[in-house]
Amino acid sequence: MTAYLAGVCSSALSFIFIVFAISTVGYLVGGIKIKGIELGTAGVLLVALIWGVFVNFIPSFHIGSSQIVDGVKVWAEDAKEITLWSPKIKANFGIVSSIGTALFVTAVGLIAGPKFFRSFNKSTLAYIVLGIIIIAIGAVTAILFTVFDKNMSSSMAVGLLTGGLTSTPGFSAGKEVAMALDEAAKAAGEISNLEADVTAGYGIAYTFGVLGVVLFVQIVPKILKIDMAKERENFQAANQVVIPEPKKALSAIDPFGFFAFTLAIALGCLIGSIKIPGINFSLGNSGGCLIGGLIVGHFAHIGNIDCRIKKETLNFMRELGLVLFLIGAGVPGGVNFIDKFRWTYFIYGAIMTLVPMIVGYIIARYVFKLSILNNLGAITGGMTSTPALGTLIATAGTDEVSAAYAATYPFALVSIVLAAKIIIMLF
Repeated sequence: MTAYLAGVCSSALSFIFIVFAISTVGYLVGGIKIKGIELGTAGVLLVALIWGVFVNFIPSFHIGSSQIVDGVKVWAEDAKEITLWSPKIKANFGIVSSIGTALFVTAVGLIAGPKFFRSFNKSTLAYIVLGIIIIAIGAVTAILFTVFDKNMSSSMAVGLLTGGLTSTPGFSAGKEVAMALDEAAKAAGEISNLEADVTAGYGIAYTFGVLGVVLFVQIVPKILKIDMAKERENFQAANQVVIPEPKKALSAIDPFGFFAFTLAIALGCLIGSIKIPGINFSLGNSGGCLIGGLIVGHFAHIGNIDCRIKKETLNFMRELGLVLFLIGAGVPGGVNFIDKFRWTYFIYGAIMTLVPMIVGYIIARYVFKLSILNNLGAITGGMTSTPALGTLIATAGTDEVSAAYAATYPFALVSIVLAAKIIIMLF
């Protein structure tokens, strides 16, 4: 009996079980509405974060000769070690996050692709400017905190900034510079822990960074008492683009369009791996897959091979990708949340989320005169917030808001990567 219970315990703590259990509970939490506001898919993130924190405090207990030691290791009867948070499992969540990001942004690119390049107009410049301004405001805010709080390092500020803007590429760029500085300090016989500061700051600010933008795109229309149905109708009429049908007969490789989808991901990974000499900058898989999706979605065929994908398939892949991303990023974020946690740091991170978002919204509304849906779409792109776009699509009732996200996101991505490197090196 004890061996059976030990087996059940080990299965219940398996990586696959945890991933899907988080998703199940997360959707239940996300479906709870309070005065018309709900977390939606972001509920998965909340549960993932809670689990990440919980892993640090799982108490010890025994089942026969099997035991859980400090909530970290399971020793089975054959002395085989199973771990709850080993480097391998941490890497597994990283893979889940990467796959989720690739699926989500590729689907967004494919949805926006047919209209994206054909609808360039004056508002396109607005999206570019917004992407740069939002990140610039966040960067300035981070720098000011390092000036006023002498106890906060620039590496911690970068962690809080990239977490507050939910930017994995920015986080990676900050870690890269921090690691190089740590190695240089080590070679000089000095002790430096900048990389740990970046990681801890990211974990502290990430929670509010996601939930803040997710709630913002739902609350603003309610505060302004927007008639979403009318706004959606006007939005679709204003953004209507006639897409020419291919002039020759096309043949599909598979009935679901997986060939075109995987082609877009592969192309995106190649694009994302290209590095600009001198500054060692690349779009990474997230930015590259977005561009890959836009390109495949725009051309829609290769010779006589049909690369058009059904809307239902794209919606499914987008949602699946979003869930995997939230789980893969949320659990490590929860684990890191308690490391070096300070309430002041949490507040700094929240401000780095709110100030760029609010200022960006005001500029988009009063300077560029964008409609509410284009405005919020640009905000989600400027904040590099993948979960918020999913929420906005559900709130707006149309996935065409992804065009504003896709137009703003690449420029925000480039800006946050450069900002992260500059802040650590100069401040």
